[in-house]
Amino acid sequence: MGYLQSNEYHFITRWRVQGTVEEVYDILTRPADLVRWWPSVYLAVQELEEADSDKNRIGKVVRVHTRGWLPYTLRWKFRATEKNYPCGFALEAWGDFVGSGGWHFKQDEAWVNVTYDWRVRADKPTLRYLSFLLKPLFAANHRWAMAQGEKSLAAELTRRRAAIRS
Repeated sequence: MGYLQSNEYHFITRWRVQGTVEEVYDILTRPADLVRWWPSVYLAVQELEEADSDKNRIGKVVRVHTRGWLPYTLRWKFRATEKNYPCGFALEAWGDFVGSGGWHFKQDEAWVNVTYDWRVRADKPTLRYLSFLLKPLFAANHRWAMAQGEKSLAAELTRRRAAIRS
């Protein structure tokens, strides 16, 4: 890996949830539901452009308003750029930060190992100008948000299974 500028970040997040790769893929490729099942981070989601088909959802442009535990929010958009059903997908992002990410899902018996590889450049002025000083704090904020995501995804999988049983 090359040298990162002070406002560039590379995060690799690993989750482990009980379920199937198909379930995880279905949940993570439905951005309109993020506010409901990951409310600690997603404040608002608006789908701006339709995907090329409902099955692969490539090309859909989504605007989101997100937060962490630090006292700032981020407004950004993303678009799925690749899919590998049910093993993952890639996306590009722009707005308060610019970059790309890849979600990868691997079945391990009754569990799914989820990896998210996220490379972004913070363009929001607060983040861009203070990253040289506060990068560790901004990175901790990201880790908190992603930890909330793992808990929320596990809860959403449990909720879905309960709904099917009733």
